[in-house]
Amino acid sequence: MYHVELEQFEGPLDLLLFFVRRDEVDVYDIPIARITDEFLDYVRLMEEIDLDGGGDFIYMAALLVRIKARMLLPQEEDEEKEAEEDPRRELVERLMEYVRFKEASEQLSTRRARRAARFTRGNAAGPEEERWGEREDVEIDASVYDLIDALGGILIDEPEEEEPSFDVEPFEHTVEEQQEFVLREVRSGRRTAFRALVRGESDAFVIATFLAVLELARQRQVRLLLEEGAASSFFVESRSLEERSPEEPLPQEPETLTNGASNGHAGA
Repeated sequence: MYHVELEQFEGPLDLLLFFVRRDEVDVYDIPIARITDEFLDYVRLMEEIDLDGGGDFIYMAALLVRIKARMLLPQEEDEEKEAEEDPRRELVERLMEYVRFKEASEQLSTRRARRAARFTRGNAAGPEEERWGEREDVEIDASVYDLIDALGGILIDEPEEEEPSFDVEPFEHTVEEQQEFVLREVRSGRRTAFRALVRGESDAFVIATFLAVLELARQRQVRLLLEEGAASSFFVESRSLEERSPEEPLPQEPETLTNGASNGHAGA
């Protein structure tokens, strides 16, 4: 199984916090029905693309469904029941605790960055930089939520006209093959919409290409750009030779590449 680590995707509470901040809702008065539906959509998408760590999200989804069910139960009119505990209380407490830890982590990261900027006696680079070398951030002009949202929009863009088939088909596209395919498509340096790269292809092709694009971005061979005003679309752009990491190999010439990815994407 190919593993891609999405550093911005820190867990189910981080996703909940994203929903709360995006919708600008009061954390103590969470619209549980809407948040639950949005959370379940992401869980289904994670199962579709087989991301690691889905167990924590499934547990949180079950908790949200339970809270939603309790919120839908008829309320007692007895005044004594007014003091009954809000079903969302446990969720709010966990979310607020997560916020406190997240803010503390950000403060520690800020302090670490400030200390790293100071000059000390001896090797100024420090033991970590001396061992591993300088690390560069991957340039992605979009959050991981935007990218997953775009992928979900592509996978469900064309509804099935027939009954879904339960036949298991062999996986024909590897991530390595799709990396070569993407590099060929963006070799000219122009921006290419991800949707155009996978138009008319199977879900397996779309998912393999999506993972290939993330890996190429990690290797600093391409950059990902979100289309302004369109959350369901992003572009892939080849980086110049000067921008690429020195240790990354140059893309192979087209005639030396395998034909696996191009055969699976005829007519793209």
